Amino acid sequence: MKNKSIYTFDFGLICLSSLLFSSSYNMLIPELPTYLESLGGKQYIGLIIALFTLTAGVSRPFSGKLTDTIGRKPVMLIGIIVCIICGFLYPILTTVYGFLLLRFLHGFSTGFSPTAFAAFLTDIIPSNRWGEALGIQSLFFSSGLALGPVLGSFIKLHQSYNFLFYCSSFISLLSILCIINLKETLVDKRNFQISFLRIKKNDIIDVKVIYPAIITFISYLSFGIVLTLIPLLSNYLGIMNKGLFFIIFTLASLLIRFVAGKLSDKYSRQLIIIIGLIFLSTSFLILGFYQTKNGLVVGAFIYGIAIGILAPTLNAWTVDLCNPKEKGKAIATMFIALEIGIGLGALGSGWYYQNGISEVFIVFYFYAIITFSSLVYMLFTYKKG
Repeated sequence: MKNKSIYTFDFGLICLSSLLFSSSYNMLIPELPTYLESLGGKQYIGLIIALFTLTAGVSRPFSGKLTDTIGRKPVMLIGIIVCIICGFLYPILTTVYGFLLLRFLHGFSTGFSPTAFAAFLTDIIPSNRWGEALGIQSLFFSSGLALGPVLGSFIKLHQSYNFLFYCSSFISLLSILCIINLKETLVDKRNFQISFLRIKKNDIIDVKVIYPAIITFISYLSFGIVLTLIPLLSNYLGIMNKGLFFIIFTLASLLIRFVAGKLSDKYSRQLIIIIGLIFLSTSFLILGFYQTKNGLVVGAFIYGIAIGILAPTLNAWTVDLCNPKEKGKAIATMFIALEIGIGLGALGSGWYYQNGISEVFIVFYFYAIITFSSLVYMLFTYKKG
């Protein structure tokens, strides 16, 4: 098992499905602030991401428990189906409150599928290569997060908002086709029971993975800030395609994820995370100080390196620490921290943006300080072993 190749057909299908899934919902992000403003909801811009991540976070304990009981595959399918349905509903619910309701419902998609993706992957991959495998899978998933906005902006430049929403549903459908014939990997799979939806306190958080969850929360505050403010900053800097930041970010991630995953398998996960946090803090200092297109490009590149280092390493560290029979709960715990981080980052930065575009750069500086504090925390815990 230790020498088994990770590059199987099933592994490739999971990676491709991850890319399509994350692309399908994130391709909407660059255009949603402007769309919401056109509906008369400028004051609710911060809720675009916050509501989405709220339901994603709330649904994580359920997805974790269901992943460990009814199987990985059904949970993957539930999340993708939500994306398909929401894409068709955006053109129908065209009031501010209808839009906000859809953002709330759409969040269930990421509350389910990513948990099951990661659990499925660690079922079919040798434990000594989890970092490498999760690095590759998260590369595809994050590539979707980054390439989706580029594709979404391109579509909106040439077509209507409704066409963009329908494209989102279509890409979700392609994601389902990738995994529909995969064989379930959960050995002790059980038939669904209503009792599985009863969540107890110990079903919500896996205390064994609290350290990686804390760093995940702090790291992904940044993504909420980026998703909310970068499209607006791009407008301010005169950048027509608001996906530029995201494509640079993706290219940087491509360069580092394969290496970061392997290094985290070979050396301490914590050491690699410390390096990632240094890059993360540096990227936001650059975004705050260099208030130009070039500054945005350089900041995006360094930010991509940071996330490319942190994402697979945090995933692998989480699986390292968990009970093998509770992978779903452990991964869900990490994703709860991730969603809370993204949601608070989006809500806080969206609220602060009401004071004007000049305040955006203060948000970048403030987050750099927060990241530095997490770096100190990691250095302290690393010394303690």
